[in-house]
Amino acid sequence: MNYIEIKVHCDPPFGEILIAEMGELDFDTFVETEVGFDAYISEDVFSHPALQQLFNNYRKQTRIWYELKKIEKQNWNEEWEKNYDPIEVGTDIFVRATFHESKPGFKHEIIIHPQMSFGTGHHETTHQMLALEMTLDHQGKKVLDVGAGTGILAIMASKLGASEVSATDIDDWCIDNAKENFALNGIAPKDVLLGTIDELSFDEPFDILYANINKNVLLAEMEYYAKLTKPGGHLFLSGFYTYDEADILECTAANGFEKLNSTERKNWAAILLKKL
Repeated sequence: MNYIEIKVHCDPPFGEILIAEMGELDFDTFVETEVGFDAYISEDVFSHPALQQLFNNYRKQTRIWYELKKIEKQNWNEEWEKNYDPIEVGTDIFVRATFHESKPGFKHEIIIHPQMSFGTGHHETTHQMLALEMTLDHQGKKVLDVGAGTGILAIMASKLGASEVSATDIDDWCIDNAKENFALNGIAPKDVLLGTIDELSFDEPFDILYANINKNVLLAEMEYYAKLTKPGGHLFLSGFYTYDEADILECTAANGFEKLNSTERKNWAAILLKKL
């Protein structure tokens, strides 16, 4: 059986969205690239008109360009090993896949089985969120990771001493992958929940909340983040460009947050805020 490979170039905030949409079209494997992602689907279930319609639906919101080719059946684990490199976040964090060797000298090691989920640490937003986590005391804190993907941020929180970590995502394959990655790192999360933040309920607010998604979702969900963050608690945000930071800060201020710190990496921003 042959496969169809689609090389997608798009604005990074829409990568996750397009991957989720293409999953509904029976694409079963995705690999992040510097310009977007590669997607793979069995030739016998591929519909080019359906793909074109999907991309047309998003072209008013983001630039999309793609190329298509037929490839022979491959060893996908071998392809992952070719395309997934370990990540170093300063001298503190080493993120590796299961097929990489450990590297001494780092305070923390995170093991990820990438599968199809975003949040492997390669993207500038995830890299910055990991670095910002290192600046805040997590000891004994209760943490929620919204739109967790691989679960990497919640895993880091646990390694920093959080007493309880929970994660949510809107895609079932992200939920499965996050659970797998928690197990790989010897972490037992309190909850790993499928659904949007407005659909889910929690016993009490959290000390720390992460949301690395995209600008539009962050703005739409900010009131829920405020309700789920304790007074004096902290909110980490990323998934937007530096030129969008003013809009994000206007929204966070209206919901009772003050900015403590922000970082920038290749025109992407990340912000740490405190709930007043």
